[in-house]
Amino acid sequence: MKPMPDLSFFKLWNISFGFFGIQIAYALQSANISRIFSTLGADPHSLSFFWLLPPLMGMIVQPIVGMLSDRTWNRFGRRMPYLFVGAAGAIVVMILLPNSGSFGLHATAAMIFALAALMLLDTTINMAMQPFKMMVGDMVNQKQKGLAYSIQSFLCNAGSLVGYVFPFIFATVGISNIAPQGVVPDSVIYSFYIGALILVLCVIYTTVKVKEYPPELYNEYHDIKADAPAKVSLISLIKNAPSTFWSVGLVQFFCWFAFMMMWTYSSGSVALQAFDAPVVINPDGSVVLNTASAEYQEAGNWVGILFAVQAVGSVLWSMAIPLFKNIKHAYSVSLILGGLGFISIKMMSDPFMLFASYFFIGCAWAGMLAIPFTLLTNALKGGNMGTYLGLFNCTICVPQIVAAATGGFILHLLSTEGEPPAEVNMLVLAGVLLIIGAVCAVIIKTGTEEKA
Repeated sequence: MKPMPDLSFFKLWNISFGFFGIQIAYALQSANISRIFSTLGADPHSLSFFWLLPPLMGMIVQPIVGMLSDRTWNRFGRRMPYLFVGAAGAIVVMILLPNSGSFGLHATAAMIFALAALMLLDTTINMAMQPFKMMVGDMVNQKQKGLAYSIQSFLCNAGSLVGYVFPFIFATVGISNIAPQGVVPDSVIYSFYIGALILVLCVIYTTVKVKEYPPELYNEYHDIKADAPAKVSLISLIKNAPSTFWSVGLVQFFCWFAFMMMWTYSSGSVALQAFDAPVVINPDGSVVLNTASAEYQEAGNWVGILFAVQAVGSVLWSMAIPLFKNIKHAYSVSLILGGLGFISIKMMSDPFMLFASYFFIGCAWAGMLAIPFTLLTNALKGGNMGTYLGLFNCTICVPQIVAAATGGFILHLLSTEGEPPAEVNMLVLAGVLLIIGAVCAVIIKTGTEEKA
């Protein structure tokens, strides 16, 4: 096998730079989907069902993109064609989704339109996101892989930071942050527009700066004897997956279940805990937050700021992770800090005190972004790298699907009749799950002698 050369810092940076634009789109989605559907009239107990689509589409799209791109070679590259198609679709849908309530449709039709747009957005984001993860596996040697994924984590968090604060910034400069019942405010709509523009620029930059290895050289670097990867069934790959795949996957279950809780229930929790959002009584007697109120929409913007604080915490903690001699210890400590951050939200009634909670949540996010892919790709070799990374994405998607499917039922159990849904209790549950994940991290197999 021909040794893969070291790459300069800027080449490593360029390989992942497009992730910045992709993550802005993903951040806008994760911070605003609950807000958008609540504004359109969704019941809080049903919010988690709207979150079924993102992980479901990821679980379908990413293995397919991985498998197909493992066998793709053309003048545009190996992974690049999927980046182009995914990014182009995401740009269109980012313009449509926030306008779901602006086309004169009644509430049910508007939510159906928004669901269709969300499904397309997740399909295209996943298609565009996967190539960046795979290009690190394709083009970076084992010695530099940790640094490469750390750069990707940094760009991911930087993109998140930008995406999260857009609505707050637009509202601050005078763009309307409130709208008629059932209509998404302009501050959110314009945020999606700017995010789409940045995504275009990032894709153009990646196209100009990154050239994938040609087939012959790629095969030499990855010790592939044939001209193309052997056609192996997904079932066979799963059966022969290294134990790292499964042990990291177990930890992933608790982590991504917890973060699905955060994305789904932060808006309602912050609105009630820190902004005293008013409530309304539905005809069936249920008590819910008034999503058309200025307090609720202000809280929605503040959630973006809190997610931005989480991104800052993630960036800073990602600098501390390499200081740990044992990567499993770094993983466990990261998750414990995040778990304590989630649990502390229930004690915070001041908007600014929530900064501390979300900063520590960012520590868990840093560990989740950088460590699992480093562990997995170091245990893999050969022509099925993309397929394995796509399959590994199922360990991210399945827990989110389970969380979305069961969230309404769990929320009902944790709430009190006659009071608004206790969404903050879902965040406490998220903290407990992260701590369980930290305990499970000790069983991860880190030996690089396991190869697939």
